[in-house]
Amino acid sequence: MKKLLYFLMLPLVATSCGDLFDDDPYDFGGIVLGKDSEKVSASAAHLRLTEVPELQDNDLFIAHNLIIEGAVEDDTIMNYCLAYDTVKFHSRWVAFRFDGSNRDKNTGRSDSDAFQDDPELNAKYYIGYNGFGSGYDRGHLCASNDRLVSEEANRQTFYMTNMSPQLSQFNQDYWVGYEQHVQNLGRNASFADTLYVVKGGTIGDDQIQGYVSRNNGKRVPVPGYYYMALLKCKNATYEGIAFWMEHRVYSVEADKTEIAAHAISIDELEAKTGINFFHNLPDDIENEAESKVTLTSWNL
Repeated sequence: MKKLLYFLMLPLVATSCGDLFDDDPYDFGGIVLGKDSEKVSASAAHLRLTEVPELQDNDLFIAHNLIIEGAVEDDTIMNYCLAYDTVKFHSRWVAFRFDGSNRDKNTGRSDSDAFQDDPELNAKYYIGYNGFGSGYDRGHLCASNDRLVSEEANRQTFYMTNMSPQLSQFNQDYWVGYEQHVQNLGRNASFADTLYVVKGGTIGDDQIQGYVSRNNGKRVPVPGYYYMALLKCKNATYEGIAFWMEHRVYSVEADKTEIAAHAISIDELEAKTGINFFHNLPDDIENEAESKVTLTSWNL
């Protein structure tokens, strides 16, 4: 019942950095939304949030929610969400935001029961929580350090739907530089009222490096590329940027110069991935934000 109440509480009008729903928030086109029918109402509303890309065939949409500390029992926020490809057994993307409700750092890494199969996922799609094999990390898409507002927020980032088989050196020495830059921006209230973030690794047949086999017989693709799409809203003004990088070992650190070298427009990222990012924005705002890149606007 909490999830249904959450749907009813979501804003139905735009604020300075708010979310716009269309006339029928229940119209989700027959997309699979979760393993239990009672989750449909909440998920339909989540699909209208600014950070959530358009779903594709085989995508299972999952949203992980949090009860706000000190608030009434049913006052919840979305921690992060994802589109899980039920054929590839890998998330197409994860999406979340930094704003006044979640940008604070109140905890550390909560991994005592880490790397469990996602409780919102039907068991037939589980891949198991053991490692991906020699040379590959269970690399976070929504980073552990992205969600430090509470222990529960951080714990949810360790579900296997949020993991991707990343080369260890890429994960620990390169991808982390991009993650840290995004975290610094997202936690800076003077930079943005809200920072919307989408991350992922490519899983299309022509954009993978192969597969890793799981103990239960499933195979998980190793992305050939990783990406981020960012949208900031400050004083009702929107700007966007994206990053696209090959999944390989890099001989340099991901400092600001290196990060800037991999910056592209969101329009360009959409062409590379086939994903429709930030489609819930009004068309004029979306077109403007997705077509341009101004590096100085992103502290680069």
